[in-house]
Order: sequence, then C-alpha cells, then structure tokens
Amino acid sequence: MIDVQHITKRYGDRTAIERVTFSVNKGEVLAFLGPNGAGKTTTMRILTCFMPATEGTATVDGFDCTGQPQDVKARIGYLPETPPVYQELTVSEYLTFVGRLKGMKAAALQQRMPHVIEQVSLGDVRHRLIANLSRGYRQRVGLAQALLHDPPVLILDEPTVGLDPKQIIEIRELIKSLAGSHTVILSTHILPEATAVCQRVVIINEGRIVAVDTPEHLSARLRRSEKISLTVKTPPPNFADRLRGIPGIVSVFAPADGGAYLVECALGRDLRDEIARFVVTNGWGLLELKTISMTLEDVFLRLTQHEEGMGEQGSSAVSQETGT
Repeated sequence: MIDVQHITKRYGDRTAIERVTFSVNKGEVLAFLGPNGAGKTTTMRILTCFMPATEGTATVDGFDCTGQPQDVKARIGYLPETPPVYQELTVSEYLTFVGRLKGMKAAALQQRMPHVIEQVSLGDVRHRLIANLSRGYRQRVGLAQALLHDPPVLILDEPTVGLDPKQIIEIRELIKSLAGSHTVILSTHILPEATAVCQRVVIINEGRIVAVDTPEHLSARLRRSEKISLTVKTPPPNFADRLRGIPGIVSVFAPADGGAYLVECALGRDLRDEIARFVVTNGWGLLELKTISMTLEDVFLRLTQHEEGMGEQGSSAVSQETGT
C-alpha cells in the first residue's frame, strides 16, 4: 500500500533524511519512531505530498507522491502534530467545510459525518466553537477530519498529544480497530503506544532508518543475554557466588536493598528450572522467579544512542540484519 524507496531530502547543505526505505502492507499499523530531529516529520510531509523528495520515490496505493499528488491526497487522511482546525467554526461546521474541500458530495457527507463524530466521541461538542474546546477535543476534531472521507491510508503524527489517560486509551482502541480496513502510519514518541497498537516498527535516527521489524524480533536480535529476576527469602552471604557456579549463568548482580537479584544467562538458555531447584533444595525460600524482557524502550535507546561502539557502522549492521 505504501512503498518508500531511497528517499532523500536536502535543504541546501543540510540533509534531513537520507536514503530512507520502508514499506507498509495493506491493513497494517506501522509505528514510526525516532528522537526529535530524526526526520519523522520530513518523511510524513513527503508521503502526504506537502513537499517533494530531493531523491528517491514514494508511492501510495500505486500513485507517485511527486508525480500524482492529487491521487495520493485522495487516498490519505492526515493528522499533523498541530491539528489544522479553524477555531471560529463549530465542530460540525468545520467538518462540513473539510468534507466539501475533500470533494465529498452532500449526501455522502451527511451520511458519513455522524458516524465519524461518534467514532471519535465528539457528539457532546459538535455544536460548540472549536476555540472553546480543550486541546484534547481539538485533537479529536483533527482526527475526525482525517477519517471523514474514509481514506484507505491514515498518517497520524502524535495523535494522542494533549489527551487525558482515558482519551488516550480510547484513541488507541480506535486505531487498533482501523487495522485491516485502513493502512496506518503512526508517528509517536510514546513507546508504549507503539507497542499497544502497532504490528511493526520503523526506527529512524539522524535521518536514516536503523531498524524495521516487529518489537518482539527487534528485542530478540539486540539482546545480548537472557535476564532473570530472582527474589529469595533468606539468601546466604555468598549467594551470588554460589549462583555463578550454575553452568550457563554469565553474571549475578546482588541487590543493594535486599530486593531481587539480576541473573544474566547465556543467550538462548532458559535456566529458570535449574535456578529454582538450586534455591529450593538449599532451603533458602524462593519468593519470585521471572524473566525480564527487553522492552521497546530498550531497543529504541540501543539503536538511537551511540554507545558501546554503536556508531554508523553498528547502525548499518542492524539495518542490514532487519532488512532495511
């Protein structure tokens, strides 16, 4: 549905993005992650035909973003980070204006608008001036205009900014419900949001794609060891040293406050059974034993920070490994 091939955008001597390549399948929800200034908004603007790429190609539903912008725009619903609303209009007036601007016929607009208003929970404020709405409601109005013409592709830039926790959950559920019937690119800084609603993740840093994969696969590829959290009721003074004697355990970090031990095991080794048997057999009292997964936040930090030799060479290696 969306195919981006080696797009580069330059502003004079400054390169905002360089040879960005990724694709989004029909009906897929894709997260587009990156720190501030990484090139997310530039990429979104090229996909929405706001500006052309300096090099490379981007297509939406087979239409070229540079050569066929009107065809692309007809198939896209776009919510920029700052919703494009007219504050002197009521919600209904604004959505009517947007619908006509998008070329919707009066009958289709009259049928579609109540559904969208209900979909994003704007029914109670539909006749209020947008100037008098909270930021959260304005964000919902922006989302409503993106959905109004029922486009096959949605590009959402920080869609939950300004919403309260209840509203965030509602919008996340709405985005999840759109999967299958719509193709969605979700640009966000909120990592739990990406995990909650997206099937794949694109991570961009300093204008270059450093990874494209599912959160689970990224975690599996980047972790260096299996980690276990272990809480014991009455560990002996030399407990950590004795644990290190179990084959396959790489290191043991003792808690400073009497809490859980962090046990690192060789990659691919699940030693929970051996550790549990060792603790129980010695009568030390096993209180808790659980694996620690590498979160999307861990992956994001690992890929966007130049640490432990992860410079351009490391980023390139990860990109090749993840298929970008």
